[in-house]
Amino acid sequence: MVQPIRVALVGYGYWGPNYARVFSELPGSEVTAICEVAADRRQRAAEKHRQVAAPRDLSELLRRTDVDAVVISTPASTHYEVAMAALRSGRHVLIEKPLALNMEHCRELAELAERSGRVLMVAHTFLYNAGIRKMKECIGAPDFGRVYYLHATRTNLGPIRQDVNAVWDLAPHDVSIFHYLLDQPPLWASAIGSSVLGHSREDVAFITLGYADGVIGNIHVSWADPNKVREVVAVGSGRRVVFDDLNSLEHVRVYEKGVTVGESSADSFGEFKLLVRDGDIISPHVEPSEPLKNQCAEFLSAIQTGSAPLSNARFAASVVRTLLAIETSMRHHGTAREVGA
Repeated sequence: MVQPIRVALVGYGYWGPNYARVFSELPGSEVTAICEVAADRRQRAAEKHRQVAAPRDLSELLRRTDVDAVVISTPASTHYEVAMAALRSGRHVLIEKPLALNMEHCRELAELAERSGRVLMVAHTFLYNAGIRKMKECIGAPDFGRVYYLHATRTNLGPIRQDVNAVWDLAPHDVSIFHYLLDQPPLWASAIGSSVLGHSREDVAFITLGYADGVIGNIHVSWADPNKVREVVAVGSGRRVVFDDLNSLEHVRVYEKGVTVGESSADSFGEFKLLVRDGDIISPHVEPSEPLKNQCAEFLSAIQTGSAPLSNARFAASVVRTLLAIETSMRHHGTAREVGA
C-alpha cells in the first residue's frame, strides 16, 4: 500500500484553510501540521483541525518527522526565506506566487530544488482553471487565426497588501496566463502606476507587454476599484475569446467574428482591404472543477512520479523576471524595458 504524502502548511490566512481542506480531501495525502505565527489564526487552525499538530514557528515544524511536503502561503516578502529553509530540510515545496522578489533568489531556490531532487512548484492557480484551459484550446484551434493581442482586467476593492504593491499582488495571475496561452514570455514591458490611496506602494497599474510576432498583451490591475472584474480576452484574426471568472454560467465565450487584411485595394492610396467576418457567439462547455484542487493534485503527482509540474520553478522565474521589468518601467514613467532571458 502506498503511503500518503504528509503535508504541512505554513500560513493559515486566506489560502491556508483552503489548502487544508483540499489536501485533506485529495486521495494520497494527509495534513499533519499547520504552522501559523499569529495566535488568533493558530487557534482557529487548532479548533478546525483538532488531529493536526500546530507548531508555533517554522523551525519547530521542520524538526518534525511526519512532514514530506510544505505548502507556503505567507506574505510574498517571506517566500524566499521560508522556501529555502523547507528545501534545505529535504521537503518538497508548493509556494504561493510570486516565487521570490528578485531573480537571484529565484535561481537559488530552483538550483537547490534541482540538486536535492525536490519538487518546487509555484501556485499560479489560474493555469489549472478549466476556463483558462478551454481558452487555450480555443486559441490553438485553426479557426482562431493569428493572435492579435491579449487583454486582462483584474480589479477590486482590496485586499491591500502591506509588503508589495498591486503589480506584485495581482499581475502575476495575468502574466502567467499570457505566458501559458502564448507558450512564451514577453520580450519587453512598459507600465505606469499610481499610489492613489496615498502610501508608497502602487494601488493601480496599466501594463503593456510585447511578445514575438508583434503580439501585444495589456493588463490593468487595481485594488482601489469598486467594480470587481476578473476577465481575460484574446483577439485573433478569426475569433475573439473571453474568459470571465465571475460568470459561473458562461466562463468562456467565443465570438465567431474577426477582421483580416486582404489584398491591396486598387485605388490611388494603395490601402489594404479589410475583410470583416460576422458570426455567432457561443459558450463552449467547460467541465466544472476546482482549480486549487487541480493544482494540488499535480503537486502530489509530481512528487510521486518525478515529473515537472506546469508551474515549475523555471516558469515561475519567468513571471518574476517580467514583474521586475514592469516595476523598472514604472520607475521610469513607462519607458519600455527588456524582459531578458
